[in-house]
Amino acid sequence: MRQAHLLGLMLALGTTGALANEDVLKRIQDPNQQVLQTLDYANTRYSKLDQINASNVKNLQVAWTFSTGVLRGHEGSPLVVGDIMYVHTPFPNIVYALDLNNEAKILWKYEPKQDPSVIPVMCCDTVNRGLAYADGAVILHQADTTLVSLDAKTGKVNWSVKNGDSKVGETNTATVLPVKDKIIVGISGAEYGIRGHMTAYDAKSGKQVWRAYSVGPDNEMLVDPEKTTSLGKPIGKDSSLKTWEGDQWKTGGGATWGWYSYDPKLDLFYYGTANPSTWNPKQRPGDNKWTMAIFARSPDTGQAKWIYQMTPHDEWDYDGINEMILTDQKVDGKERPLLTHFDRNGFAYTLDRATGEVLVAEKFDPVVNWATKVDLDKGSKNYGRPLVVSKYSTDQNGEDVNSKGICPAALGTKDQQPAAFSPKTQLFYVPTNHVCMDYEPFKVSYTPGQPYVGATLSMYPAPGGHGGMGNFIAWDNISGKIKWSNPEQFSVWSGALATAGDVVFYGTLEGYLKAVDSKTGKELYKFKTASGVIGNVMTYTHKGKQHIAVLSGVGGWAGIGLAAGLTDPNAGLGAVGGYAALSQYTNLGGQLTVFALPN
Repeated sequence: MRQAHLLGLMLALGTTGALANEDVLKRIQDPNQQVLQTLDYANTRYSKLDQINASNVKNLQVAWTFSTGVLRGHEGSPLVVGDIMYVHTPFPNIVYALDLNNEAKILWKYEPKQDPSVIPVMCCDTVNRGLAYADGAVILHQADTTLVSLDAKTGKVNWSVKNGDSKVGETNTATVLPVKDKIIVGISGAEYGIRGHMTAYDAKSGKQVWRAYSVGPDNEMLVDPEKTTSLGKPIGKDSSLKTWEGDQWKTGGGATWGWYSYDPKLDLFYYGTANPSTWNPKQRPGDNKWTMAIFARSPDTGQAKWIYQMTPHDEWDYDGINEMILTDQKVDGKERPLLTHFDRNGFAYTLDRATGEVLVAEKFDPVVNWATKVDLDKGSKNYGRPLVVSKYSTDQNGEDVNSKGICPAALGTKDQQPAAFSPKTQLFYVPTNHVCMDYEPFKVSYTPGQPYVGATLSMYPAPGGHGGMGNFIAWDNISGKIKWSNPEQFSVWSGALATAGDVVFYGTLEGYLKAVDSKTGKELYKFKTASGVIGNVMTYTHKGKQHIAVLSGVGGWAGIGLAAGLTDPNAGLGAVGGYAALSQYTNLGGQLTVFALPN
């Protein structure tokens, strides 16, 4: 969208106030910098930079590196605003401002004082998915749920506010969404029986504006029984309460720790909710709404326009928090506003983001077996629901029964690692997990601040596959088909970056930065960094030269055994055994590696 078009959009809406944050919008148009983790409000993770391209990417060299001084999993990416790079770390969530004009000299460092007791409460490593920049402020949401606005020039705290309570299991791992005059944030902690929520704070003062819960009474979820729709129909009164037994919704989960996107034209933001609590489905009969769902809400009021639940009565921990990628594409010859979502449950969904209508729901890994399909027949009583296979139903099989061979595993066909979309190819580039599991639910009681899981898991590579635990794929969201697929030894836990240079970048758990051809998937370049890559690849230009940057630091759910020194195969919610071989390929680290073409 060029500036002239942007101005036209402003005029068409009659006011600049109706638009997203103007500073963010302006900077999003400049591909030389990056102010949001998602690159743009639409979550495309597409860069218009093309100095590095398919013909010369093989010549990339390391330009410089920076040690973060912290081990554990490094998710997210740096930001670049003008000539300053902002780098974040896992707990204790240090923020560095680096001067790109002066050999990445540290201009300032912010190191919050957080109680280390928050570390064991963080479900799957001490990760943080990064900062956002808006109106001269760098916004950080810390592990202990303190939301902080920092002066971008000095690092001085403008304001800070507490968004949750770690003593009951509320923590944070996500980035934030600056929209208009608000900062919108989520919460982690469904494994502790918290009740998920999204909250908006005033960007200038930090004052809370609204809070919308994932489950519970209508007024607390900010839904209107008549105006909020699901699959084209009003959700009706007490839509959530009716799908829980008694007061179970009070510890119902539905955390909101994923990525958030925003459509300025429709003035809606989109996000997904996580698993219900507990992981033992026998203990919480019903659909458990609105966990495992996509929400479209107004950023001004928090009011929900529509909701779609992907996995009713989740029996496998298939969180729905993955990113919502917004595109305008032709469906049956007609241009439509689309939302594409690669869910943990193994289905890739294409929806009309204005109405919430589901247009496509197809498996993006052929091994997915817990459901045969999602029923998209509008005349069916199961419309919009997955058709569950009894053999893999942990609810039907019952407590203390080990259901074997379920695909995907709880960490999903894709977890938080974000996909990218290229408008040049009209394809999505998706980092995936090729992993299955055995799942045994057991009875568990709720104690505030204690794990509320109730299942034992083990994970392993998908049987009958290529032997590895991951693929990097190109996906057509209109036909619902894989265009090409590159096998990987381990899950691809890094976020993808697509560029106008016809190159797609991603990282691997062994530590490689890889570049592949956007049309064919052919590998064009790889370089082994200091540690496993679970960060998201980003790009910027400095003094006219394009750079590629990525954080290394193995961890996250897949790398939790290595990151936290765990050896019990069932530890890390089942991931430790599945990824035990990772320690033979990489080690702990905390480093930023920056690449450029030779002069």
